Amino acid sequence: MANISASLIRGLILAMLAGGGILWSTPAAADSAATFKAKCAMCHGADGKGETPAGKKMGVRDLSSSDVQKQSDAELAAVTAKGKNKMPSYEKSLKPEEIKDLVDYIRKFAGGK
Repeated sequence: MANISASLIRGLILAMLAGGGILWSTPAAADSAATFKAKCAMCHGADGKGETPAGKKMGVRDLSSSDVQKQSDAELAAVTAKGKNKMPSYEKSLKPEEIKDLVDYIRKFAGGK
């Protein structure tokens, strides 16, 4: 009987720890996708290619291109934070970790050339 109770308690503790990890973690990929959609997709498009009316008008860069993908994470983060040419600055509206997550998200466009 004691063995069953101990096993049951251990199982409950493990289940709570596993479930708690799910509740405590924030899915950065989902957050960065939402941020990209809200801040970037209007010009760069959902696929990052820049083939939107606004993107074509402003001549935005294709985020899947080798020119963009060969830039370092620091360079992409700086462009996102400070802006460049017609691209606005986002350093006042996004936290540094959100910008880092966006750079990670932009890296996913590498295969869509």
